[in-house]
Amino acid sequence: MLGALAATGVQVDRLGEDYVVAGLGGPHFASVTGALDLGNAGTAMRPLCAALCAAHGEWILDGVARMRERPIGDLLEGLTPLLAAGGRIEALGKPGYPPLRVMARGLSGGRAEIAGNTSSQFLSALLMASPLAQTPVEIAVKGDLISKPYVDITLSLMRRFGVVVERDGYQAFRIAPQTYRSPGAVAVEGDASSASYFLSFGALGGPVRVLGCGRESIQGDAHFAQVLEKMGAQVRLGDDWIEAEAPCGGVPLRALDIDMIDMPDAAMTLATLALFAEGRTLIRGIGSWRVKETERVVAVRDELRKLGATVEEGPDWIAVTPPAKLLPARIATYKDHRMAMAFSLAAHRAALEIEDPDCTSKTFPGYFAELGRLAAR
Repeated sequence: MLGALAATGVQVDRLGEDYVVAGLGGPHFASVTGALDLGNAGTAMRPLCAALCAAHGEWILDGVARMRERPIGDLLEGLTPLLAAGGRIEALGKPGYPPLRVMARGLSGGRAEIAGNTSSQFLSALLMASPLAQTPVEIAVKGDLISKPYVDITLSLMRRFGVVVERDGYQAFRIAPQTYRSPGAVAVEGDASSASYFLSFGALGGPVRVLGCGRESIQGDAHFAQVLEKMGAQVRLGDDWIEAEAPCGGVPLRALDIDMIDMPDAAMTLATLALFAEGRTLIRGIGSWRVKETERVVAVRDELRKLGATVEEGPDWIAVTPPAKLLPARIATYKDHRMAMAFSLAAHRAALEIEDPDCTSKTFPGYFAELGRLAAR
């Protein structure tokens, strides 16, 4: 994302752990043509595509081979009715997939429909770009919306930048033309999805306390603490911290039948943690796994089986029954950061070799170093 912003002429300076972004006062990019490489970052590809449509220029958006397998057609269908005259978006390869050519002439406004059952990022992208349209935008969500907490994060941050969105639950949104205004400083919460790994290690022993998100968090994955409680772990929360510890009396964690549609990333952590639970854990609402950095249902299934688990799967569910004893295994990561981090949990009771550990650099470059410090304690 930083590389793409630089390529469009947005100035971003790093000051230690902080970043300073020089706002453009609207969609007025200094560089109005070029090819942007988004790697395998869907969270960069989708919102940036929508934001560029609000400007004037022509760009090609592309990424790695897996990005070309990740659907974006729902977003294109939502954006197309909002494009000003002369604007269009073309898929240069397979229809509905990157690479894309964005020929932007601004957003005129109007009514858009967006599917809600593939990725909440499509709706978030439309929401963030809509205030830049010339006339009001109405967005209707088709079907049930998955990952609702991520849309809540989007709306919360838009409010902090002075943009008001009228809404009818998660089915309809109305956004008048508005100007984003910097609040001056924004404190970014610690990543609750990444916190889930350390909290799970706490639930297997502990206690482990994670700082940077807690009961005041706006992230849906912070509710993973409640999942651990349902499994029998001891959980304590502060405003900006969460602590987890194994169940009292040395009893094992309990298996669950649970819908994780609102926190699909943390659901991967649960799938591995199920190796330590008593009984069959059924995780539902994970259809979005199939269009992530890899086909996660298949990847998680195959790697859990290497460890000796009995694994069943369906279109949007996976069931895990642990073996009597975990087998030593070499875990493939499929260039997927969350595969590497989630499966590190199995090292609690199995000898593991994790391929390509550096794939965690996408969201947590120091993950295994931090894990090593935790283990040393």
